[in-house]
Amino acid sequence: MTTSSSPRAGQGVSLGMPELPAPGYPDDVRDRLERDAREIIARYPDSRSALLPLLHLVQAEEGHVTRTGMAFCADVLGLTTAEVTAVATFYTMYRRKPSGDYQVGVCTNTLCAVMGGDAIFEALQEHLGVGNGETTDDGKVTLEHIECNAACDFAPVVMVNWEFFDNQTPAGAKHLVDDLRAGRPVTPTRGAPLCTFKETARILAGFPDEREGAADAGGSAGHASLAGLRLARGETAPARVVHPREGGPHDTPRDAAGHRPSPAEHLSSHDAPQDTSASDPAHPAGPAAEEGE
Repeated sequence: MTTSSSPRAGQGVSLGMPELPAPGYPDDVRDRLERDAREIIARYPDSRSALLPLLHLVQAEEGHVTRTGMAFCADVLGLTTAEVTAVATFYTMYRRKPSGDYQVGVCTNTLCAVMGGDAIFEALQEHLGVGNGETTDDGKVTLEHIECNAACDFAPVVMVNWEFFDNQTPAGAKHLVDDLRAGRPVTPTRGAPLCTFKETARILAGFPDEREGAADAGGSAGHASLAGLRLARGETAPARVVHPREGGPHDTPRDAAGHRPSPAEHLSSHDAPQDTSASDPAHPAGPAAEEGE
């Protein structure tokens, strides 16, 4: 492993008080982690670039990043514990306290929130008896609200160990966590099969995903995510027009012959791309008007 004259694991940076050394791993665990660490470090031209995957490695060992884990990372990389701690505390994907086998995250960003994410999060807090970032007494589920995971077209979204559960409801989310706690099989909406948080951490450290069917799972973006791509290719479907009741305040206007426009004549701005002054030679944009003209 690397050597360095800088302060080593357990020494830290002196601030006037000595830092207590972190407890070490048992010899058999340390030997196994060192073999894995050598494999990870060999992937990078600079050993300190391996810090992020090494933090995932030690998280896979204990389910969260402990002082022992950070001291191990500092030791094998020749860094100070202060440098390792600065990284481990910056990223929310590294847990700093014991957490559950299943990290259940409810998106509460704008779209998911208005589509029901806030209601789901409140329902799960009451159902599980925990607050944000807290773990159930059986150690199975840690609940947290999460930031956008780029799945807005399936809102509201719940994630379990970063696997997607789309279009959730409060009732469905409660059934989901009950199944997780009872050990019943749970299948994500898309992507790879579900595994425990420790197993997820080892995969994120860069080791092979050994879950059955994971190689063929292929996290499909889904029909809704591809709608924009189809529009860009000109693969537009006929517009859907829902007419109000006859005589209503928003009844679709009729022409002089008394018929309503056909769907093709009544496209909204969301149905298909429309020509703009930059793409429609018949209607070029003129120069910007000078103020006062």
